[in-house]
Amino acid sequence: MAEVATSATSDHLLVVIDPVARQTDGESVRIVKDVLSAGAATKVCLPEGPEEFARALARRGSRRPVVVGDDRALMRAVVQLHRQRELAECVLSVVPVGPAQGIAHSLGVPTGAVAAARAVLDGAERRLDMLVDDSDGVVLGALRIPAPAAREAPVDAARPWLRTCQYLVRTLVPARPAREAAPVVPGPSRLRVEVDGVTLVDLDQPLEAVSVTPGSAGGLASVEVRRLSVGAEASPLLAMGRTVTVTGADFRYRADAGVGGPVRRRTWTVREGALRLTVPR
Repeated sequence: MAEVATSATSDHLLVVIDPVARQTDGESVRIVKDVLSAGAATKVCLPEGPEEFARALARRGSRRPVVVGDDRALMRAVVQLHRQRELAECVLSVVPVGPAQGIAHSLGVPTGAVAAARAVLDGAERRLDMLVDDSDGVVLGALRIPAPAAREAPVDAARPWLRTCQYLVRTLVPARPAREAAPVVPGPSRLRVEVDGVTLVDLDQPLEAVSVTPGSAGGLASVEVRRLSVGAEASPLLAMGRTVTVTGADFRYRADAGVGGPVRRRTWTVREGALRLTVPR
């Protein structure tokens, strides 16, 4: 893991630059480093993998962590700090660089690398709610059930650079001609959805989709259940609550950028103000 130390003014930052960001947009990474080092005492870490990424966060000391990378890097940092039980004591900053930036932007982080870097230096702390499930999984943006079907097994979110390796292998090794299989479309689900212990919909009602979104504050999540209907479209069922439990036959779910399951029961609980994120004033 490469480390570069520079000296500047008052604040002390640990800038962890994800390898995918370095590979996909090195120019933006260079600009971000220049902006941050000009405005703060900055230590730059260039981890080559998830173990070094986690080690850099664990050894940050009193420095404020700044993640330069896409949504997967942001989620990796949040999960790491959450599992170390250090998320509540840590103000996290992120500069979105890379292919997937929807989650960071939905949380209020600027779209441009320069604007996001300036927000790291001049912004304000915002406390945001998040969802934590009973397996210690984290949701920042949105939860969707069922998860969309994929042609391939999802790559572990901690190893996004494997996609690049897989692509290179496919381009170098001739593939056997084969008929392309049609994507599998998930059928209707039969799930029991409970919000704060109250059943919103039961197993006798087929569903098209369930979505759960943590609020920006207040400790409540928004729940929307879309029922399968014949003829006229059924109105969605809406609810607000602190805990959401889903039970039924094996189901998968999409939590932010990752896919979880299959499981038969999962409970998500709102952690009020658990994420302390730097955003523009």
